[in-house]
Amino acid sequence: MDGSGRYYDEIAIGDRFRRALTVTDTHLVLGAGLIGDFNPHHVDDGYAAGTRFGTRILHGIMTSAMMGGALGMIFHGTAIALLEHASRFTAPVRPGDTVATTWTVTAIDDKPKHGGGVVTLSAVAVNQRGETVAQGEGRMLVHATPAWLAARGGVPPNQRQLPK
Repeated sequence: MDGSGRYYDEIAIGDRFRRALTVTDTHLVLGAGLIGDFNPHHVDDGYAAGTRFGTRILHGIMTSAMMGGALGMIFHGTAIALLEHASRFTAPVRPGDTVATTWTVTAIDDKPKHGGGVVTLSAVAVNQRGETVAQGEGRMLVHATPAWLAARGGVPPNQRQLPK
């Protein structure tokens, strides 16, 4: 997949990564079960038809998770830890919507003793009609290549000694 598996030292401020996912009824049902939120906005067609949205909508936390999934795939196999993720929801996401999330690198912070560095990003999630449905920020600790670490006195994670 394009953009996946990027190492810390392969990232630059201004880089952008995009991933899209089409929301189905299954996302709403599984989302309700996973997080225990059975609000009728998400699970009851009759109730939802009478709301301002006119249909069931995806849980905000599930929209946020979709955005985070896109971030996880950018650093597929190179992520050490997701440090922060915040989202603001600006429009509903409905079954059938295709949500494309674009993450943009806004800062990088070398952390060779941690095996790489912290990548700070901002995100915009847009549906197929061009409506922004969410915005967000995130910080990810990402592995660097062994050569980058060696040049900065860092130790690759697979060569670290556990404390005795």
